[in-house]
Amino acid sequence: MKYLFLIVGVFFTIKASAQNCNCGDNFKYLTDRISKNYVGYADKVTPSNSQKFAKFTDSLQQVANKANPYKCIGICREWLDFFKDQHIEFGMDFNELNSGTVRSFFSNEEKTTWTDSSFKSYLVKNKATLDPVEGIWSYGIYEVGIVKDIKPDQFMAFVLKADSVRWMPQQVKFRLMKNGNQYEPVYFSGGDHSEQYPTLIKDADTLNFGMFGKWIKEEKKIQTSKSTAPDLVASFKVLDDTTALLTLPSFNSKYKLVIDSLITHNKNNLSHTKHLIVDVRDNPGGSTHCFEKLIPYLYTDPIHIDGALVLATADNIRDCYERNFPYASAASKRTIKRNNKKLWAHEGELYQLYKSNTIKQSKILKNPSQISILMNGNTASSGELFILRAEQSKKVTLFGQNTAGCADYGEIVMMHPLCKVYILIYPVAKSLLSIKRPLDNIGITPQVKIPANVTNWIDFVKNYKK
Repeated sequence: MKYLFLIVGVFFTIKASAQNCNCGDNFKYLTDRISKNYVGYADKVTPSNSQKFAKFTDSLQQVANKANPYKCIGICREWLDFFKDQHIEFGMDFNELNSGTVRSFFSNEEKTTWTDSSFKSYLVKNKATLDPVEGIWSYGIYEVGIVKDIKPDQFMAFVLKADSVRWMPQQVKFRLMKNGNQYEPVYFSGGDHSEQYPTLIKDADTLNFGMFGKWIKEEKKIQTSKSTAPDLVASFKVLDDTTALLTLPSFNSKYKLVIDSLITHNKNNLSHTKHLIVDVRDNPGGSTHCFEKLIPYLYTDPIHIDGALVLATADNIRDCYERNFPYASAASKRTIKRNNKKLWAHEGELYQLYKSNTIKQSKILKNPSQISILMNGNTASSGELFILRAEQSKKVTLFGQNTAGCADYGEIVMMHPLCKVYILIYPVAKSLLSIKRPLDNIGITPQVKIPANVTNWIDFVKNYKK
């Protein structure tokens, strides 16, 4: 874990009077909050490891007691890493910081001596011998240069252009290791400069870090168009007389109407499509309501849906179920209100708020008759719940790689500890499926694994023969 060492500056001089940013106090608050409210705590801290975990917690508490507020993020994350739950996170809430403070906060981070001009000269001079990954890559407002590092078979990505707030030119953004013809991250620095370890998929001139973005090589970007359109929320494309592609990169609840409209608009296309490819690669999840309209096209047999337990503490009810849900329908808001009453009536219990049920359709649609689902290590949460329902259909074949493995726990709380600069995220609900088929850090295994050397997954699926 990479800690952040900085001198406490103007920000904490101003803010300290309004809130408590003492690291020791915030670490104690974090450990108390998680131990009482994280639904997976009893699964992860067991009689066999509780003594060792207590010593681990005490040792980090001693470190936190002496740490400044900037170093605190790394300490808290080191403790949370014990749970190996991708729904748990601790970081900075940048809405609480001004630009000058953020720049100061990250000013001492690792830098390279490469500049924009020296790197571009290097690319021109060594054009014939460059490694395929060397060059200029961009994602949104970010632009990095990737160059051979001093360590064998490693490459360094440093900032050429960024937001000039969290990231400045010459700061090191990520490092890659090359094994044969494959690349994998040594680490990737997130928006708060914390070290992350995402899955990397290199497809020609695209570096896909999942939730950390699809980085496009400069030459490819120039060849496409001067104004590349942003990734679509969802898209439908007829590939040939028998095949269509439905791409669903997110199930965020704010996209539900867009996805519903897309499926409704293509009702006629779907009814004449024999082979439907559904691409949920890199889908981080969101709401299960987003894929409801797709279920009739998948259906062949009753679809079983496992229920879920909620740790109904006062903190969880207030911070998860009583918060505002701006994209919820009127009917959903009424359901949420009823659920709140049930949870308060069972305060302190691990309560089964969601009952198991079965989806039954009156008929099986003739088309699509074959459905191929593309998934990878960045397909997570509700993206995985979609696959769990789809795999129960005789029409469906799963292609790709194991999913992220974070469907066991869900329904997250987002809250501030004592210091409002920090934000804590953790889940409060546990799927009943996790008891009989735990997916935590394992994921859903595809029926057909796509080899690592395959770059065009769509063509692979179209040409696949059982």
